[in-house]
Amino acid sequence: MPQTPPFTGQLNTGVYNKNLYQTKEEGYSGLYYHDNNLASGSLEALIHHLVPTVDYYPDRTYIFTFLLSSRLLSARTSSCPRCVTCAWSSSDSATPKRTRVRKIAPKVLQLLTEWTETFAYDFRDERMMRSLKELTQRLANGDEVYRKAVGQVSQGLIRRLTVLSQYEEALVKINAAAAERLTSLKAKPQASIQRDVLSICNDPFTVAQQLTHIEMERLSHIGPEEFVQAFVQKDPLDNDKSCFSDHKKARNLEAYVDWFNRLSYLVATEICLPVKKKQRARVMEFFIDVARECFNIGNFNSLMAIISGMNMSPVSRLKKTWNKIKTAKFDILEHQMDPSSNFYNYRTALRGATQRSITANSSREKIVIPFFSLLIKDIYFLNEGCANRLPSGHVNFEKSWELAKQVSEFMAWKKVECPFEKDRKILQYLLTAPVFTEDALYLASYESEGPENHMEKDRWKSLRSSLLSRV
Repeated sequence: MPQTPPFTGQLNTGVYNKNLYQTKEEGYSGLYYHDNNLASGSLEALIHHLVPTVDYYPDRTYIFTFLLSSRLLSARTSSCPRCVTCAWSSSDSATPKRTRVRKIAPKVLQLLTEWTETFAYDFRDERMMRSLKELTQRLANGDEVYRKAVGQVSQGLIRRLTVLSQYEEALVKINAAAAERLTSLKAKPQASIQRDVLSICNDPFTVAQQLTHIEMERLSHIGPEEFVQAFVQKDPLDNDKSCFSDHKKARNLEAYVDWFNRLSYLVATEICLPVKKKQRARVMEFFIDVARECFNIGNFNSLMAIISGMNMSPVSRLKKTWNKIKTAKFDILEHQMDPSSNFYNYRTALRGATQRSITANSSREKIVIPFFSLLIKDIYFLNEGCANRLPSGHVNFEKSWELAKQVSEFMAWKKVECPFEKDRKILQYLLTAPVFTEDALYLASYESEGPENHMEKDRWKSLRSSLLSRV
């Protein structure tokens, strides 16, 4: 019997088992298998393969894979429950309508439950929600016993969308507070310089824990479809003039990338601001220790953001400051995140952290926060390097399996709850402390350690003239 390739992560299902899954597709045309695995098929056949019947329910791995990758194929079918309705209506046409509904309804409800739980953000689109309501209304009308189940599906979806809206509103407030503090710093620079990260907390482990809180909260709100939606292009074989990507953006993914950039610039700002070399060296050593604690926790994203901040030119040029610290620990961390050989060292460490998470006895050992930009890059090149369609016009489902494999691993990581106690004061500082632009960082760097050549002198004069005149 044709199998569904198993992969670890969010979907811990194995292959199809003939004793558990009876299939309607063994004689169905349009699906093609390679080494007993689904390799390609027409879009219509893949949709048909998704829809339950009286004696068939699709494997959860297939459900996730199809719903994730289908948005690459058609704006019309990738995100509309109507495709389930149409396929369902056309199946078992010889069976009386009420009998058919009664027999299939539990499985359709299960499919909708999995859809709304895993891809809840799909239903922020009004067309999607309207189609869902039409289908659930049909189920509820079919039998009294299903009305309660339909209500639970709808309530669960509304609850998840409400949480998402609240999170996005909180992000807007945080960004506004950060902008306001930066404005205050520009207006009264000397009044704000005295406060730095060491005055808030001088314990590297505690700061690493709070960074992990921020990372895990932001990870938890990224929907799996955002990885695909970020790169989606309209399928040339899709005749639907409307494109779903116009209505659904990868907002939470983008917000997470923005957080990485903010942390990098915050580290650089904290290092460049102190006037005294001794204080700058203390801040450098502190962030090296924070980065090491992040590595031990499994928080690779904050680790890389800190390393990136310390490698920014305004920081790296502070040679007198670097000479005052022992760089051995920093060199080890840089080695772990060395980009050579396609980040081989990091990928080895990530595999180790993932294995630790799988066999973990404590919640702390379950934490895996990947270097997010590299994860996005991997998915991007997978998408760009493999065609969505084969020359025959069929969907390249082997690509879909690979895409789902990568995203499902992320889904497992994002479900872990942060075990550390929150410190509101530290969190507030990390999220809203003033962060300098690159030009402002260069100016602060030149003020701390003067220009070394004519090019730096000219840039220093230009920055003093342009930036200080705005204050």
